[in-house]
Parts: sequence; structure tokens; C-alpha cells
Amino acid sequence: MRCAPEINFGVITHRQRTITTKLFTSMAITRRTFVAVALTTIGTSTARAVVTDATGRALSAPEKVARVFPAGPPAAILLYTLAPDLLLGWPRANRPEECAYMLPDVCTRPEVGRITGRGNTANLESVLALKPDLILDVGATSATFVSLAERVQQQTGIPYALLDGRFSAIPTTYRKLGELITQHDEAEKFASYADDMLKTINGRTAAIAPSDRPRVYYARGPRGLTTGLGGSINVETIELLAQNVSGANEGGLANVSIEQVLLWNPDVIITIDQDFAGNVYNDPSWASMNAVRNRRVHLSPKMPFGWVDFPPSVNRLIGLWWLAKILYPDRFPEDMRALTRDFYTMFYHRTPSDLQIDHVLAGRE
Repeated sequence: MRCAPEINFGVITHRQRTITTKLFTSMAITRRTFVAVALTTIGTSTARAVVTDATGRALSAPEKVARVFPAGPPAAILLYTLAPDLLLGWPRANRPEECAYMLPDVCTRPEVGRITGRGNTANLESVLALKPDLILDVGATSATFVSLAERVQQQTGIPYALLDGRFSAIPTTYRKLGELITQHDEAEKFASYADDMLKTINGRTAAIAPSDRPRVYYARGPRGLTTGLGGSINVETIELLAQNVSGANEGGLANVSIEQVLLWNPDVIITIDQDFAGNVYNDPSWASMNAVRNRRVHLSPKMPFGWVDFPPSVNRLIGLWWLAKILYPDRFPEDMRALTRDFYTMFYHRTPSDLQIDHVLAGRE
């Protein structure tokens, strides 16, 4: 009997936000700089009653939060959707083609780097210089990230809120952010949208036995050989609706071999890579797979943010509708164009044209 090829799990880990000596060395603040910047902020905000973040940590947030530093991309997107005026900048500068779908004056705000994640680029001196009232982080809430939040907060004196980045927690996360920035009513609109959508989609698929759900492979990279393992934040929406063929192994993103994908033989392939989507039907190494033979390779929309996981924030809400329609078209008769227009108008604060919707749904950049 042939054994399944070994999977290489050592390349990329689940939401790898490494806290290292190097990180905090790059974040080091001289005593003189810290005092100088801190003195400029004293008295500019009045403290209010203590609020808590998703981990239960007490935060002394100011009465009025007017300036928020996003610790990483998921936080930036969440904040942009609810309160774009509060966003100081982006972890990376947005491209003009992305800004076509967002508020121009907010989308073009400067690149401020990131505190968390691979390639963290923001040092605490630059964070202090921006004079934020709050640092916002969205993602894992384990002890590792609580430790990071505490350390940054102690070094800067700025409240550091850590919110739950799991897909199922989106309604709760919106409500918590609304509490932090005192925009409860507006946050409730977004939380209710997410609640209603999850109830609708879960309600229509609940009766489908796990063994009867399509077997899906998530293909990342130009060769399609990076995928999300079981429980990965990168495949949360896929696993909500279908069987993840790589789900037997827990983890984050991992590189796999074509032989392994052939053994999995998925019914459906979801990809975010245009090159892979454009070449897979002509690639003999993929030709025997059910998904390829049945023309069921789907390129995920990604403008201005990915619909599956790129990055894994509230942008995935519209992606869940898209996945549901792909996997269960008879159960989801909604017009994807109308859903897209409504979502972009509400969450990105800009109504896309018909041509823009065509562009988005085609998966183009």
C-alpha cells in the first residue's frame, strides 16, 4: 500500500507574530524621547471609566478617542470599516487600484508600519510621535499576544486593545470596538450585519452532513502549493462551509507537494493567485484532479482586500457569501453583484460602479 507523501509543515506557522529580542530592540525608546513625547500628550485627553478588551485586560481609554494606531492589517481594516476618520495610517501603503474602492482621503493615509506579524516595521518611537489615543490589535488573544500588548502599553503609556480576530467573533469584536471608541450605535449596525449573515448561511447549510460537503483545497502561491491546515485562520470560512482536504493536520499555512494534492483529489479548488488560476487548466500535473476536470477552480476576489484571508479580517464577510454561492448555488439564489454593491457601500464607504463590480468578481487586481 502506498503511503501518503510527507507534508512540509515547517515553512509558515499559524498567524506567526513572533515576539523576539530583535523586535523589542527595534522598538526601544530612549528615556529622553519618551519623556518628551509623553509630555506633549499629557492633558490632551480626559480618562473615562475603565473598559476592557477581548482578553479582559482593563484599559484606561480617554473619554474621546480621536487617533488610533492599527497594530496590523486586520486591525486597520476593522477600524476603517467602522470609524475611518480615526485611522492614523496603514501598516502598508495602499495601491491606487485598491484606493479606487475606498475613501480616497483615508486610503491614501501614510504607511505607519506594524507592531505585530512577520516583518514588523513600526518602532515605538515612531508610534509615540503619532500621538495615538489607542493602539488596536486584532487577531489571536493567547498569552503570547497579551504579553506583547502589556509590554508595548507599559513602554508607551498608550492603551493597547487586543480584540478577537476569529471569524465567528466578528459581531462581538465590532461591539467591543464600538465600546472602546464610544461609537456603540454605529458598531451595532456592523455587528448585526455579521450576525444576520452568519445565521442565514449557517441556517441553510446546517442540515448538510460533514461527509456530504464538498472537499475543498485552498491554493495559494503561483504554483498553488501553499495551503491552510485544519483550524488555520486562513481557511476559517472554507471550513465553515466545506471539508478542508488538508484539515486532518492542525496548523497554519504550509507548503505541500503536488503528489499530496493528487491524493486529496479535491472537488473544488479556491485560489487567490491569478497566475495559478490562469495556468491550472493547462498544467498536466493538475489535470487528473476532480476540481480541474470539472472546471471547479475559482479565483477569489481580492480588491481592495481578499475575500478569503488576505488579510484575515472583516473583509471575509462578503467572501463567505461568495463561497456559499459557489459551493451550494441552489441554496443561495442571492445576486452576488447586489451583495457586493451593498457590502462595499456599507463597509468600504464607497459604492462601486458596475464595471468595478465586474472587475472585483473576476478576481482581478
